[in-house]
Amino acid sequence: MNTAAKLGVYVLGLAVVFGGALGVGKATGQAASPVAITTASPGTNGHAAMTQQTTESHTEQAKSNTPGGLQVSENGYTLDPVTPIATGDPAEFRFTIIGPDGDPVTRYQVEHDKKLHFIVASRDLTSFQHVHPEMSADGTWSVKLAVPKPGSYRAFADFAPEGGEKLTLGADLQAAGDYKPEPLPEVSRTAKVGDYTVELDGDLVTGQSSKVTLTVRKDGKPVTDLQPYLGAYGHLVALRAGDLAYLHVHPEESATAGPEVTFYVEAPSRGDYRLFLDFQHDDKVRTAAFTATAATADGHAPSTTHGHG
Repeated sequence: MNTAAKLGVYVLGLAVVFGGALGVGKATGQAASPVAITTASPGTNGHAAMTQQTTESHTEQAKSNTPGGLQVSENGYTLDPVTPIATGDPAEFRFTIIGPDGDPVTRYQVEHDKKLHFIVASRDLTSFQHVHPEMSADGTWSVKLAVPKPGSYRAFADFAPEGGEKLTLGADLQAAGDYKPEPLPEVSRTAKVGDYTVELDGDLVTGQSSKVTLTVRKDGKPVTDLQPYLGAYGHLVALRAGDLAYLHVHPEESATAGPEVTFYVEAPSRGDYRLFLDFQHDDKVRTAAFTATAATADGHAPSTTHGHG
């Protein structure tokens, strides 16, 4: 058989293979998946190369689409709680970050004035604490900690190892006792924290960075002398209701110390989210909390808020 004839048979074979795959997809009611095509030189296993390329692509896409805090281990780093959490009087809570070499990590980059930020939230999202533990020379972090009631909690370690990427790892914690979950608070764009009132303006939209502005007032008057906290005039943590995914929140730099503090929140999906604003005034840090419902870009599931202080 001459070269042209051989080539014709080879192309016909390819047509049969891809046509058969398409036919199977139609027969099962599913569309055929896109196929990554790689050229292979003689003696190269083209199928293995194609499979590796496709797998790597899917892995990278999954990483980019996975919010922080859902995994206890990522990129070889693991959040390892050493002690249980307690209710009542604060007790020492200890944990480590285990690195790819199997040893506790001892070198971190400074992010928002701290080497590591530690968050503890109840599964019903009615309890929230943002604390800053101290690290000993052996890489063990410790902080005095107590949760307000028994039940299930999620701990988040937000950090960037020296020379590595920023990570947010999450681990489940249990506080002994009878657990009675509470519903999210009533709908409101206003949260009361002692003598302070915080108003939220802006809506969450899935698939894009959404601008939200929080305005702080004390006794009805705008607060214009907020004190810097963690390198800004406010620090915002956003958690998705249900799985407590930890969202990316970016503060907007401001030359004025209030009353407005602006952030950009990236909501990955429709649904309810809990927003926790930490702000400092009169040398004390206070937390205002809201529940916001993320909408799609076409306006489905319009944003609403539930206030809670």
